[in-house]
Formats: sequence, structure tokens, C-alpha cells
Amino acid sequence: MSHGLDFEPLSMTRRDPDLNMARFYAIALQPTLFGEVSVMRFWGRIGTRGQAMLQTFPSFTVAMRQAVAVERRKRLRGYR
Repeated sequence: MSHGLDFEPLSMTRRDPDLNMARFYAIALQPTLFGEVSVMRFWGRIGTRGQAMLQTFPSFTVAMRQAVAVERRKRLRGYR
């Protein structure tokens, strides 16, 4: 089943040597077997396994809105 997923997985980093900060954040969309779409998020310190969170939404449109909103918030916080 094709959902027309045209959201490429996104990886961002935020580094600030003065604060000893080196973080990563990644977002991806994944269709489920039940016709829904999951937003997968991974984050943590670069070089570690980090953490993950999965949120499932009823449609690609809703999932895409969530992914774009998360990306926008992270970019405002300095992720590139």
C-alpha cells in the first residue's frame, strides 16, 4: 500500500563547544500495517545510542504536520 511518503528522513545536529554540547535529532515517517503513519524521533548526545519516541497518526497528512512542527521547533533551538 502506497502512502505517497515524500518526507525524507531528517537528521540535525546542535553543537556548542563552550557548553560541551554535541547533540543529534532525527525524524522519520514510517507507514504501519494498519494504514496509519508513525513519526519516529531519535535524539541524544552524539556518540551515544540516545533515546527514541514513536507516535502514530491516522493519516500521512497529520503525521507530516507533526513532523514539520517538530523540525521547526528544533531549528528554532539551534539544530542544523
